[in-house]
Formats: sequence, structure tokens, C-alpha cells
Amino acid sequence: MAYIGSLDQGTSSTRFMIFDGDGKVVGQHQLEHRQILPHAGWVEHDAAEIWDRTKEVIAGALKQADILGSDLAAIGITNQRETTVAWDVTTGRPLHNAIVWQDTRTAEYLSTFSPEISKAITHKSGLPIAPYFAGSKMHWLIENSAEVKSAIASGTARFGTVDSWLLWNLSGGVQGGVHCTDVTNASRTLLMNLETLQWDDELLGYFGIPRTVLPEIKSSSEIYATTDPHGPLGSAVPIAGILGDQHAAMVGQVCFERGESKTTYGTGNFALLNTGTEIVRSKNGLLSTVCYKFGDKPAMYALEGSVAVTGSAIQWLRDQLGIISNAAETEALASSVTDTAGVYFVPAFSGLFAPYWRTDARGVIVGLTRAATKAHLARAALEAICYQTRDVMDAMVADSGVPMTEMRVDGGITANSLCMQMQADIMGIDITRPLITETTALGAAYAAGLAVGFWKNTDELKKQWKQSRRWSATTSVEDRASGYAGWKKAIERTLNWA
Repeated sequence: MAYIGSLDQGTSSTRFMIFDGDGKVVGQHQLEHRQILPHAGWVEHDAAEIWDRTKEVIAGALKQADILGSDLAAIGITNQRETTVAWDVTTGRPLHNAIVWQDTRTAEYLSTFSPEISKAITHKSGLPIAPYFAGSKMHWLIENSAEVKSAIASGTARFGTVDSWLLWNLSGGVQGGVHCTDVTNASRTLLMNLETLQWDDELLGYFGIPRTVLPEIKSSSEIYATTDPHGPLGSAVPIAGILGDQHAAMVGQVCFERGESKTTYGTGNFALLNTGTEIVRSKNGLLSTVCYKFGDKPAMYALEGSVAVTGSAIQWLRDQLGIISNAAETEALASSVTDTAGVYFVPAFSGLFAPYWRTDARGVIVGLTRAATKAHLARAALEAICYQTRDVMDAMVADSGVPMTEMRVDGGITANSLCMQMQADIMGIDITRPLITETTALGAAYAAGLAVGFWKNTDELKKQWKQSRRWSATTSVEDRASGYAGWKKAIERTLNWA
């Protein structure tokens, strides 16, 4: 058993990666799933489709690595956070499409909460009141799905984030699947007390969620169950790590010390700052969240800034506008012009997250002239990714009081060298990318490996981190200030539209 498996279930795709003891990838397979958009602001996934994709990618990765499931010492799970699944334990079928983290259908419901209740929820959970989080999605399912109501009445309903759905299926499903989650995913529901690390009766009451449907909360690194020998791995393999995707990336980037930070570029963009064992209450629109918890060691906390649309803005250029045929074309197209010709693009397709938290905001493109081309728009889309990141990191510095001199980055867009150079230029700091850029999957593998002794401790993991590329700022302070001032004006247009 010389390998660790990592199931990385994301917003647009699912993949299984297999790592050796040096953290190197020896096999992987990835498949996309559908994005279901029933109404404006609604985003859903078919959880049954995600489970089918999971089985396929596990088989594909094992085949590529030319190993058996029994060659794995353990597997870890990392997942798109906040996305909410309800299923029936007697049939094993979802009771409704999963409601995705980007979905804003519960905004009106949340607006009915009094300031006093909102303040109480934020203090206990560390989260602002927003449809982004799972609690209001669960409430919506209870209020609007006859199937969910019926299953709750009969005692067969189970709710969870995607990690819980996958763990339940991998560990046997209707034949006795285990229903639990880890502290990082639970901390994204508005239902967990950040201090006790357990479901909070007062929070459950605000959203009308029965405790009986929820998973047991455990640490991010321990043996939760073994895989069903009749399942896709064909063997009883310990499932020993669970981390929400951004927390997994922190572990994959070995950000184990207070003050260390990373930014992950995926469908959205997420920056985390390790605050150690201290819960730091943000004054600048950031989230207080659990960073990770390894076994019975104390939980480590983090400040987080979330941007809803980064990589999905590039998907929009491809799928809705048709100005590129694949994401890789964006760099060449954007590089064909030297600037955006004054164009700014704020992709607030599902509102604005940190540090604004305006669910009613909508996307805008400003500064258009007849001279503007698709190349300028492509470049503005890349700049939008970088400006949104600066918004978050400026808030992080303000909250922590720690000046930032470099930022570790990972995720798909880090392959775009132009975008990373823009990021360095817009922020005025060094940007550094690790040798293994898909650190989300690696972090889940690390958590699982630590639980079964595959790796001894975090010091061993730190030695594996290696830099592959560094970008340094080339712009002047004046140019950075001027460009950022234009971005802030574009943000004003977005908010005024609302």
C-alpha cells in the first residue's frame, strides 16, 4: 500500500488523483458534470450524476496508475463547499437537485432576518448572512420540496454538503453508509458554533433544521469509515481525510503556521489566512472559519475572503459569448493587446462576495468604446480576477495587521502566466506557485495520509513543498493606484445597478 487516493469533487468536475509518498501524482482521471440553471440566480447539480462520475474517475485513475484499490493506504475527500444535498437513506436517491454554493434563491428569505438575529448568527458561526452558505439552502429544501418534507416526516431524510453525500455512498450507501462531515464543511453551513465545533440548537432553530437529518461533525483527519468492497475501489480502504476545497488547498500549500496564506483560483477565488488557534472576528467583510483540525489536536482557524466568479468568468466568455473555444485561448487573446483600452468587467453574476457582500449586485462591463475588441474584454476578464483578489487581500491585511509581501497561489488559472503577472502588478507583491499546482487534491491526500501514518507529521509535508514559478511586480505605485481607482469606479456602477 504505497499510495494515497484523493477524491476532488469540484463545482464543474470530479476527479480522482493518486499520490505517492513524495506527493507526486501517479494517476488521475477527471470528468465534468452538468450545470443546471432553472432560473436566473439558481444553480443546481444532479448529485446522482456526481456519484456516477465519482465511480468513473476512481476506475479511470486506478487504470492509469496500473494499481488496484487495495494498493491505497487511504483516501481523502475534498469538495465544493456549501453545495447542499438532500437524499433518502432507504432508496439512496437524491430528493432534489443539489443547490450549489453560487445559488442566490434564498436572498429574499434571508432579508427577513432582524439585525439582532443576523448579528447573533454571525457571532456564533463566523459567517455573514448570505445565500452562499448551506443553512438557508436546507431551509429552502424543507419549505419547497414535497419529497424532502415526506422523507423528514418518515425519518429517512439526510442532509449534507457534498463530502457527506460521497462518504455515505463510498462507505456502503443504503447498506449502511456512514453519515458524517468534518469541521471545515460544517463551518460553512451557518449552523455550527465556531467555538464548540458542534451543531448549535439556536442556529438550527433560526433555520428550522432538525438535528436528526444532519451528519455527525468530526475532525478533518481521522478514519471515518472504510470503502465498500463492492464499490468502485473493490476493496475496504480507509476513508481518512475530509476537507472543504479551500481548506484542503491550505493543507496542500502546507500553510500550517499562523500568518501563512494562499489563494486558490477555481470557479471562484478563495484566499485564506491561518490565524492559529484564535478566532479572529473580521471588521472588513471577511469570514471567520475553521482552517482544519487534525485528529484530537486543537482546531486551527482562518480568515477567508471569497470571490464568486473568477474561472467561471472565462467559462462565460467561452460558453455564453463564444469569443474563445477553450479557456487556454484566453492568455493568447488577452496578450494580443497591451491593455484593456479602459474597459473594466465586474462579473457579479451571482452578486458580490467579500468584502462587499451584496447579493443584489449584477455584472457590468464599463468603459466601452468602438475601439474595444474581444481581446480587450478577455484582458479585462483576467484583470477582474486580479482586482477581486486585491479587494480580498487588502481586507485581510487590514484585519490581521500583517503586511503581505508574497502570496502562494494554486488552481487552474495559475497556468495563465499573463494573469499571474497581472496579479503581481496589481498587488505590488511577489506571486509564487508550487510545483504541484492542484493542491486541493494534495491537501485531502495529506489529511488522509496523516491519519493512517502514511506521513509522520506536518514537518515531513513541509519538506515536500517546492516552488515552480515566481512573478514579481513590474508596475509603478502610481500605475497600480490609477488602475485600482478605475476598478473601484466599476464596482460603484455594479452596486448602483442594484
